[in-house]
Amino acid sequence: MNLFDELKWRGLVFDATDGLADVLEKERVTAYIGFDPTASSLHIGNLLGLVTLARLQRYGHSPIAIAGGGTGMIGDPSGKSQERSLLTLEQINANLEGIKPQLAQLLDFDRPGNPARVVNNADWLAAFDLLGFLRDTGKYFTVNYMLQKESVNRRLESEDGISYTEFSYLLLQARDFLELFDRYGCTLQMGGSDQWGNITAGIELIRKVRAKKAHGLVTPLVTTASGAKFGKSEAGAIWLDPSRTRKSEFRNFWLNTDDRDVIAYLKYFTFLTRAEIDDLEQQVKSEPGKRDAQRALAASVTALVHGAEDATRAESANAALFHTNLSAGVAESAGIADSLLAIADDVPSIAIAASEFDGEGLNVVDLVARVTTVSKSEARRLVQQGGVSVNDRKIADANARLTRADALDGRVFLLRKGSRQRFLIRLA
Repeated sequence: MNLFDELKWRGLVFDATDGLADVLEKERVTAYIGFDPTASSLHIGNLLGLVTLARLQRYGHSPIAIAGGGTGMIGDPSGKSQERSLLTLEQINANLEGIKPQLAQLLDFDRPGNPARVVNNADWLAAFDLLGFLRDTGKYFTVNYMLQKESVNRRLESEDGISYTEFSYLLLQARDFLELFDRYGCTLQMGGSDQWGNITAGIELIRKVRAKKAHGLVTPLVTTASGAKFGKSEAGAIWLDPSRTRKSEFRNFWLNTDDRDVIAYLKYFTFLTRAEIDDLEQQVKSEPGKRDAQRALAASVTALVHGAEDATRAESANAALFHTNLSAGVAESAGIADSLLAIADDVPSIAIAASEFDGEGLNVVDLVARVTTVSKSEARRLVQQGGVSVNDRKIADANARLTRADALDGRVFLLRKGSRQRFLIRLA
């Protein structure tokens, strides 16, 4: 398949400009996607764009990732019901430093012929004076044209409306496309479907100012079959930075994918071939309990983001956490405790002072609330409904207390919440 056909097969073409398929087949294209530095790490909501850029590079095209130091000071209104909190320049620069290594993990900056680039749009946007920007960019857009864009329209209908600051975001992104066209010959901008209005504005600006043809392609916004927002877990966002989301937690997020979503995610986020994904799809239909597709998804995406070695380590940590036999006798408890403590840095874990387990010990509801960050009332409900086990012993009494004697070798507890969550508690 050529690139456009592969993107279509993978379900990644939500909309595209006329003629793009021919251009991708006959020419070497330079394309970009923007990533605004709203945090010190990207999250898996950004991953589809990154993987799509990497896929484009493997087909011989040249990818550019914009780290939006300029647009990040404004905030994109697309898909937002209210205005973002504005970041300081220092925060933005710190966030950029966190994001750049993550871009480098997926893109090849040394690839002969079509190396990837990371550029900061503050390099040109911060250099404009207001009058110059209005004259050289703003004059090419009517207010009527801007009001027709979905991101603007939706906010105008909201109670809070839209500020002039965010209203101008479309012009900034359009200018990005023109600057990349001039500097690097970039003729394709990609993004999520909520970016279509911003992308077409850039295409229009290039047409009016340079009398040249540029293109756009948008991917669908990723959703889950259950209607939940993709990229969120019970604990919050799933980050690419392992200091914010442990690698084992990252892997488990993909491992817990619903059967209804797993084939789509394999197409979106992995480089498995069509034949490999077709085989996994048949296994989902014939033997869903084996969850081979989920394991393939978790292994592939974790290796892509964290590297093959760390993906193997995350898989081993997960196996130890979920499959260690805790029913062994006292003689074996020291060895089990050693095994669990060895993976503590790779799995959800917390250290609690051993003195808190002396005397009457610590109430199980208080422990669950502290470890899992749920409220005490929710923790009490979980315990009473049989949703909590400690060291493979179900605890249904909300008044139960745990002492140091209950810990494995007096050093560690393994707390289970529901069927899919495990937490290590280290006695410090």
